Amino acid sequence: MKNVALGCLFSALVALVAAPASAQLELPAASPSAKVTQEVGVTSISVDYSSPAVKGRKVWGDLVPWDKPWRSGANAATRITFSHDVTFGGKAVPAGTYSIVTLPSQKGWKVMLNKELGLFSTPAQYSPANDIATVAGTTAAIPNRERLTYVFSNTTDDTTSLDLEWEKLRVSVPIKADTATLAKANIEKAVAQSASEHAQAARYVAESTKDYAAALKLADASVAIDSNWYNQWIRADILAKSGKYAEARKAAQISWDLGQKAPNFFYKDQVSKALADWKNK
Repeated sequence: MKNVALGCLFSALVALVAAPASAQLELPAASPSAKVTQEVGVTSISVDYSSPAVKGRKVWGDLVPWDKPWRSGANAATRITFSHDVTFGGKAVPAGTYSIVTLPSQKGWKVMLNKELGLFSTPAQYSPANDIATVAGTTAAIPNRERLTYVFSNTTDDTTSLDLEWEKLRVSVPIKADTATLAKANIEKAVAQSASEHAQAARYVAESTKDYAAALKLADASVAIDSNWYNQWIRADILAKSGKYAEARKAAQISWDLGQKAPNFFYKDQVSKALADWKNK
């Protein structure tokens, strides 16, 4: 019986080894993937990379040769993504995703952002012609760090520092976002959107329920947020339907004047006709 049991166990092991795997075998990666994200004001910056370990090896000038382009991590090239335009080491960089390529040197590091995203993992070769920014990296000695790690440090509403740390070395590049301009644009967009929504609501209420008093309140709110030819025309139309032609003519005239400066004054004919029709009412 003992021999039979051993034989069955052996057969099961052979079958397990020979059978195709139904799921991937999970083991620790030599260079595990990692991601770090930082919000700088309203700009999101993220870095995706693979994190190799020192493992007792000589890193700089050996595992990572001096004066040769490096993927700035393991496996494929490290990638950085900016949600808005930034300056990277003082160089203007459009929003988007780029490969981080570094040139380690005892004379001083260079850090490049490259448009080719398949570097070091596909046949695509690194070419300086695809760099959108080449800047100097500031180096500093640090306590030993076993695994390569990217860190955002000294972050404010406008600035941050991207730090590559590995072994006993830190390489840093300053990043700056134009937060004030972006915030102003967001505010203006939100105001315009709110004004448009109030104007659309005013028109809907006037046409669907004939509740001109409620519609006028919505139109007035839209004008108070951002006076433009469209909401002034909606207001004029509601006033006219309420029998308030004198006020309607004033609002229509404002709409007409603002419309002359607008790129898409698509109610031009209606406003012009209304001004003529309401003149003697």
